Amino acid sequence: MIKVQEIKDQVDKSLTDESKPWTPIFALLESKTGVKRSYLFSGFVGFVVLYLIFGYAAQLVCNIIGFVYPAYCSIRALESPNKEDDTKWLTYWTVFAFLSIVEFPSEIILRVIPVYWLLKCIFFIWCYLPIENNGSIILYRRLVRPMYLKYQNNIEDVTSKLTSQATKYIAKNLFEDGKKGE
Repeated sequence: MIKVQEIKDQVDKSLTDESKPWTPIFALLESKTGVKRSYLFSGFVGFVVLYLIFGYAAQLVCNIIGFVYPAYCSIRALESPNKEDDTKWLTYWTVFAFLSIVEFPSEIILRVIPVYWLLKCIFFIWCYLPIENNGSIILYRRLVRPMYLKYQNNIEDVTSKLTSQATKYIAKNLFEDGKKGE
């Protein structure tokens, strides 16, 4: 019960934090409706949860949730002089891309797990929670980084060969074709 109260307090604090982009929206809604921000937020979350389970285009909604806020934070991080936040968001995007690649052939999962988009959305939120060791940091350290270090030389060899072949192909086909037209 103490943990639930801590989470509630963090949400309330975040809903009134003037540096957050959603604060003016909830302030306006609160003033227009007379309903507390925390209740409006809870209602919004409940609606999104139900939509992700039963709604049309749940995949789109899930991917928007996994993209919009992290993209906003990534741009803010790039524009700030602090490089630590750049690393945090680069880690998130690495895990996001890794999931996208792993998930691609898994259409079967979508038929077996009816709440897949809700679970994926919760996963995205866990990955970008504003805490020190959020999901993307944990997954990067425990899964992505060890795999990269294990196959780093192979990855660099393949990347180098592909870059070389692509450069040769482009030089041959683009520049030689341009000379033929002269």
